Amino acid sequence: MALFAISDLHLDMTGNKPMDVFGDNWIGHYKKIESNWKKKITCGDTVIIAGDISWSMNMKNGFLDLDWVHNLPGEKILVKGNHDYWWNSITKLNSLYDDMNFIQNNFFSYGNYALCGTRGWNCPGSENFSSHDEKIYKRELLRMRNSLDCAARAGYDKFIVAIHYPPIGEKFMDSGFKDIFEEYSVEKVIYGHLHGESSLKAVTGNLNGVEYLLTSSDYINFDPEVILPGR
Repeated sequence: MALFAISDLHLDMTGNKPMDVFGDNWIGHYKKIESNWKKKITCGDTVIIAGDISWSMNMKNGFLDLDWVHNLPGEKILVKGNHDYWWNSITKLNSLYDDMNFIQNNFFSYGNYALCGTRGWNCPGSENFSSHDEKIYKRELLRMRNSLDCAARAGYDKFIVAIHYPPIGEKFMDSGFKDIFEEYSVEKVIYGHLHGESSLKAVTGNLNGVEYLLTSSDYINFDPEVILPGR
């Protein structure tokens, strides 16, 4: 069955974080996502969600948003975003739902592909990039490599990556993420984080054999995008 992707759901079923402050297109956005999702995605399909799933600060409220995702059709593969403060032990997360799989130093299968990923971080050359950013950036590079290594050791040689932050900065400088993707011959990189005018600076399309796809929900009109049409 098909593989889809979307990111930046920015859910808050408590109603405390209305998204329309970011533009009229965000009014009732989760209803748009739900409607579009159910029109095209079946229980046999898989959906990559590349971060910023929920605004919740803890798992108590996070469950409301995760349950909403759980009740949509298909298997879901999730990576952490910068707003996913509810994200806790990866072992605990992967024990919660039978149709939701969380990536952190691990991978999941889609046919003969390994679905790998990590949150990512601001890349060197980004505005106000600090020594603190450098430390987190290097940790995220390690997590990305761990995810791909885990899949390679299991015998996979076809990779699709999900990462929340743009893996190439706004100045279009090379990054450690780009180098890792090319080293492993990653076919597709799904990412989000960018909204509005910032999405105009997004790297999309084929670069050195790797296809980059921005799937922030507002960028794709709250409509999950087909990554692979079927298997």
